Amino acid sequence: MSDIVLNVEVRERTGTGGARETRREGRVPGILYGGKLGPVAISLKNNELQKAINSGRFLANMITIEHDGETQTVFTKDVQFDPVMDFPVHVDFQRVDEDSTIAVEVPVQFVNEDKSPGLKRGGVMNIVRHAIEVNSPAGSIPSSIEVDVSGLDIGDSVHISAVTLPEGVAPTITDRDFTIATLQGSRAVIEDAADTEAGDEAEGEAEGETAEGDAED
Repeated sequence: MSDIVLNVEVRERTGTGGARETRREGRVPGILYGGKLGPVAISLKNNELQKAINSGRFLANMITIEHDGETQTVFTKDVQFDPVMDFPVHVDFQRVDEDSTIAVEVPVQFVNEDKSPGLKRGGVMNIVRHAIEVNSPAGSIPSSIEVDVSGLDIGDSVHISAVTLPEGVAPTITDRDFTIATLQGSRAVIEDAADTEAGDEAEGEAEGETAEGDAED
């Protein structure tokens, strides 16, 4: 059983009107689907749901719902929020068990940035993917995927093939070695390199003119 247990009620009335009525009662409408059973319209107490969300262990995680004394393990698939007030207005749960394999987006965490030559020179990390969608056992979804950038220099890229994923976890994209991040030179680094190149060219031209003058003498 997960750390979060939420009591739910089955909603008899569905649709827009039913959802509005549920919210007026201080509850949040939701849907439970997946597995061998059909979809079921449910509702949760707004304050209990908000507390679960604030725990940081609700979104994209396994939780337990309880109805009439019976419990069921589910996966939080999606939560919709009011665009103005930022409170939950609808939640989607998927029926799963701990051995089920599900597709989920896991945030990327970059490590060893202090060991990157490119970052030390003032390079800038261009993050292509802030999260990676993976197939993972529902009971052991990683909280983050670590991407090691030690040794990364300006112009280098990090691809999924360079990332060590937890056991049983695999990217959903399998037809290409997709890019997670690249290291680009900042404007200061680029301008400094350009100035150095221009200085080298000017020095080379000056040496050439000196050599010509010596030859004429």
